Amino acid sequence: MAHRLVSQVVVTGARVFGRAFAEAYKQASAAGKYQAVKGKGGNGFSSSGLTLDEACKILNVKPPQGSETNLEQVLERFKKLFDLNDPQKGGSFYLQSKILRARERIEMEIRQAERKAAEEKELREGWRPKLYKD
Repeated sequence: MAHRLVSQVVVTGARVFGRAFAEAYKQASAAGKYQAVKGKGGNGFSSSGLTLDEACKILNVKPPQGSETNLEQVLERFKKLFDLNDPQKGGSFYLQSKILRARERIEMEIRQAERKAAEEKELREGWRPKLYKD
């Protein structure tokens, strides 16, 4: 009788553990697919987890419109806020790192827009290799 009870406990425990493991695997798989889709789209999060809107709010600048962006203003705001939050001057390392990530996110968006504009220009005008004469 005792062996029957022990075997039922073991079988029930294995079922519960198996179902929990299967559900965790499904969730991890779905999260991986979601991150892969968001990474390809360009409108999602970067590796730092900041969206473009959050980055613009942190640096208090307007979001880049296509290939038009005032990079000088972004760098000026970055330098000012980065220096104000210097930990040795009583600032916060956390805020300083957020400011750095915001600048990186905006620069990444600008580079992507410039790359896309160059590709479109090349498609319109055709590819013209640079020729060098000896």
